[in-house]
Amino acid sequence: MGDFQEFVEKQLVRGRAYFSKAAALTEVGISPAAFKAATARLTKKGRLAAPKRGFYLILRPEDQNLGAPDPSRWLDPLMRHLGLDYRISLLRAAAFHGSAHQAAMVFQVIAPKQLSAIEIGRQRVQFLYQEPDAFKAVNRPEWLRQLKSEAGFAKIAGVELTLLDTCRYFHKAAGINGAAQIVNDLGKKADPKILAKAADAYENSAVRRLGYLLECFGHERQAKSLACFADKAKSFKALDPASKAIVAALSTVEEKNLKWKLLINTPVEIDT
Repeated sequence: MGDFQEFVEKQLVRGRAYFSKAAALTEVGISPAAFKAATARLTKKGRLAAPKRGFYLILRPEDQNLGAPDPSRWLDPLMRHLGLDYRISLLRAAAFHGSAHQAAMVFQVIAPKQLSAIEIGRQRVQFLYQEPDAFKAVNRPEWLRQLKSEAGFAKIAGVELTLLDTCRYFHKAAGINGAAQIVNDLGKKADPKILAKAADAYENSAVRRLGYLLECFGHERQAKSLACFADKAKSFKALDPASKAIVAALSTVEEKNLKWKLLINTPVEIDT
């Protein structure tokens, strides 16, 4: 236990409040059984937490009330441990880019593999799946930013990907009104050329949803860059597929937006 405790303390001195089982076994030279017993004791004392199998967080006294450090401090090494690329997006990314209405109580992470959510104490990480080819096409370094913490950096969606992700996964961003709020707040910051290039990897209906909302809030240049996607659409889609008002919208010509080929089946409301 003494050698393992020393290893844990060394990790903190190195600025790494985390470690993998493989790294610990290699450096400390203990058996898997001894490792399991040592981690169990420290976990019981509130010194360790394991967000995923084989990956451990070292909890400093100031972390113990929350149950784990802020995910910005360990998400990147966790994803490297899992061998997966990623980007933080939706509410946390919107707040990062200046959408003051976003409380961002959860880290929402886009990944090319389906992963279960992490909940440790009051810290929550939610994973959203993007098909691998689409993910690879848009998760370019030049379209991402870096979320800095005292432990290093984590990848976070740039403005354009934040907008597209929000309109693709709007049901995880406080619904259509939550997405609308983010589009209103951040739309003018988006580069129209990047928006149009990145949109190629998203479902056409999500791109049309974004184009409609951009136009609603006066972000004309950004909306114009997405108009060609509406031209390609062969059928109308609901602005909010989950809305119960869709039946009424289908029978009301006035509820159709012809430009974006959308059924406006729910009112859009934001804070001003």
